[in-house]
Amino acid sequence: MAIAGFLLIAWILSWFKFEMLFIQAFKELFSKDITKASYYFIFFCIGTIGDIVLFFNGSYNDRF
Repeated sequence: MAIAGFLLIAWILSWFKFEMLFIQAFKELFSKDITKASYYFIFFCIGTIGDIVLFFNGSYNDRF
């Protein structure tokens, strides 16, 4: 469920052009060009990690 939550957050932030800020910051920090697909993939990965943490803590079953 955290995956959907983080993707929703990424989508809402894109209304305010946050993805452009994120892409530019990533380019300046790491000298790598990324796309909007990478922006959403990073939020997907954060959500996946959140779901894995909930699963191993045992609280994942409490939420569903």
